[in-house]
Amino acid sequence: MNRRTKLVNSTDELILAASDKDVGQIIISADLDDVPPIRLLPGQTLRSGSQHHVTLTFRENTDGLQLSSDNAVSGLRLIASTQRSAIWNDCTVEHLGRIGIHSVQAVGRIQILAKDKVRKGHVEVDGLDIIAADARAEEDRPYSYGVYVLQGAFTLWNMQVDKEVILTADLINLSVGRFGSPVSGSGVFVGGAGDEGGRLSVQRLETKAVFVDGGIAPGTADLIAGGVFAVYGCDIDRVTNHGPVMTYGTNDMALDNWGAVDRWIAKEKVTTFGPSSIGFVNFGYIRDLRLEAPVETFGEGARGFNVYNGTVERAEFDRIVTHADGAVGMQISQPIGTMIVRRGIETFGGEGPSLVKGVVQNLSAVALSIKTGGSAQLIEIAGGLKTRGRNVFPLEQHGAVQRLVVEGGCVGGPGSPSSM
Repeated sequence: MNRRTKLVNSTDELILAASDKDVGQIIISADLDDVPPIRLLPGQTLRSGSQHHVTLTFRENTDGLQLSSDNAVSGLRLIASTQRSAIWNDCTVEHLGRIGIHSVQAVGRIQILAKDKVRKGHVEVDGLDIIAADARAEEDRPYSYGVYVLQGAFTLWNMQVDKEVILTADLINLSVGRFGSPVSGSGVFVGGAGDEGGRLSVQRLETKAVFVDGGIAPGTADLIAGGVFAVYGCDIDRVTNHGPVMTYGTNDMALDNWGAVDRWIAKEKVTTFGPSSIGFVNFGYIRDLRLEAPVETFGEGARGFNVYNGTVERAEFDRIVTHADGAVGMQISQPIGTMIVRRGIETFGGEGPSLVKGVVQNLSAVALSIKTGGSAQLIEIAGGLKTRGRNVFPLEQHGAVQRLVVEGGCVGGPGSPSSM
């Protein structure tokens, strides 16, 4: 059946068009205010009638645009309350079909979930800029390794416990927050339902700038947020962070992987400011990890990089710098393959508290720490291992390294043997 295209220029016309089964394409030609929640019928598309973004401003404290199946949204600016969803999906349908979000700006969260009746679908994003959002009130949070994870400004989550349920996605040109004005909660959150549950298969996850403040109270040990977070049950061919990733709050992991990633590349700087906020943390599997710009942390216990579970076959870093007590530069607690750092690891702090698998522990700001159970085939550090804190060693080794090469020396802080 051929469905009509409907041009609308008022809120009432939009409401009527969205409820009309004979309408397949809705084109909005004017900015609309006081818009109630709108549900697109299966197969409907909603787009701007202009070369510029057309704005839909939803009623305060209501969700915005609900998708059902085979929907596409493009060229719009969607304004909802930051705690509500600018886009979310109807979980009473069995098949999302193909969901498309293209050239969309939003205030409010974007949340696509597979739960209740939803058992399949494909999500395609190309050009999504979330200006402001707050996901802290969402009660559904994945749990593992002693912590819960806050949902994101953008959340794509297969929550079905049935391992036969697989969602697929291709996600490019995502940006979240603004410099000095981060989103609350996590930034970009993608995942499945655990190692034995439903899975999310992602071809590409590509981000521009990401700015996040989880808003977690200092001293909290069982809750974390992430700038870009691949949660368990997630298989990704390639993650590329084209823009900077910056986090401001307590327990904010700038980049975090619990899933399986073939290649992860960060092209711009990764920075964290809060306590126990790690630059990159891995609990899953990564075949090839490359951070082409520095990782720098400023908070107490905020490590640069660590492998707590799973493994990384090959990792290459530009430079890692930490500035506070308890902030280890690089910590390896599991067997890995090759680790290369081009311009050294440097720490400035002494001993202090840091969150480790849901437990706060005292750590010394060692430049390179290889824990018991950790090992590597090859570690090459150009630019040296340097610590500035009193009695802080540049290298702590309790696990085996087949080949360790440090060019530029090991320089410890005042009072450590390597400083004498």
